[in-house]
Amino acid sequence: MADSAAPSPLPTIDDIRAAHARVQGGIARTPTLALPALDRVLGQKLRLKAETFQAVASFKERGALNRLLTLPDEARARGVIAMSAGNHAQAVAYHAHRLSIAATIVMPRDTPFAKVARTAQWGPRIVLEGAGLHEAGEAARAIAAQDGLFLVHPYDDPMIVAGAGTLALELFEDAPDIDALIVPVGGGGMIAGIAIAARALRPGIPIFGVQVEGYAAAAQRLAGQPVHVGGPTIAEGIAVRDTGELPLAILRREKIPVLTVPETAVERAVLLFAETGRLVAEGAGAAGLAALLHHGAIFAGRTVGTVLCGGNIDTRALAGVLMRGLARDGRLLRMTVEIADTPGVLSTVSGAVAEAGGNIVEVEHNRLFGRSSVRSAELELVVEARDAAHAEEILAAVRARGFTAHRHSVFG
Repeated sequence: MADSAAPSPLPTIDDIRAAHARVQGGIARTPTLALPALDRVLGQKLRLKAETFQAVASFKERGALNRLLTLPDEARARGVIAMSAGNHAQAVAYHAHRLSIAATIVMPRDTPFAKVARTAQWGPRIVLEGAGLHEAGEAARAIAAQDGLFLVHPYDDPMIVAGAGTLALELFEDAPDIDALIVPVGGGGMIAGIAIAARALRPGIPIFGVQVEGYAAAAQRLAGQPVHVGGPTIAEGIAVRDTGELPLAILRREKIPVLTVPETAVERAVLLFAETGRLVAEGAGAAGLAALLHHGAIFAGRTVGTVLCGGNIDTRALAGVLMRGLARDGRLLRMTVEIADTPGVLSTVSGAVAEAGGNIVEVEHNRLFGRSSVRSAELELVVEARDAAHAEEILAAVRARGFTAHRHSVFG
């Protein structure tokens, strides 16, 4: 049965506590993790609220379930509609399925295939419309008006904000030593809910939002600047043009700054979670760790709490991040070797790599586009090494056999 209690225009700690009681049994009590190996890399302590342990691997379940459980009876009977790049879509679809509520989900046309498929498995009607969340939202509002559906907004709704704030109650209970917070920001629902809870439970604790540089709408609006966003990003879960008016009012009231981080920091954070924490993070989910990597001086000496808020990363994107990370760390060496086009030379080169302890991952033998004689060729090798120093040893070993070898510079 829908709960008829309505929160205040700006949710309070009481609204968050009520939401926490309401959603019990419908969502997971996710763990707060201490990761000593990651602390060693960072040089400080991190406490990680792992929302990837939710059924749809995202914190979005908290707000979605709280909203669905408080629907008016007429709205529940007619059905709901939501717009989302993925995680809110999955959360609404999953809990609407559990509660036998008809759901329509509007997703941007460029939403990763994996997120569309994971949403579709719960049986909603899916509409792919718009070049981004803003255009998908316009389509959702039009369909809602036409079909009489209740719009479950991903962030600009008091019930969504209160639901997101429930994770802060658990975080402070599990890790009372936290003395700073970093929260990823897209539309702003999660940081708004966390800020309300934190100000009630730990009034003086510093709270920072974080956005990727190409999609810093909240940071721009808080600074009184025009909003300019766009471009490809691995953090599509927080790649929004519009910050919610309700969350923005809370950020302003609580004077919460929003940091920005480059794409490379987000990629490195995804890699660190995978290698050091054995955790799968999508780009948006890794933004808090990216802020620690890029703005470490701000948090020096503190025990920092953050949220691994989503783990729904496209597997191809994850593979790309892992391989690019190996290249940046010097554990993948890409080199071009000039050789005579005669039998046995390839074996000599590969033997030099093997004797130096390298593992050839890829090889391309190019005869047509060589730089010198028709009797010469070029080998392009990608070689796995232990670290950057070992990669240099492998390159030296090839040159020691009399070959001219050029190392390709690392991107980014």
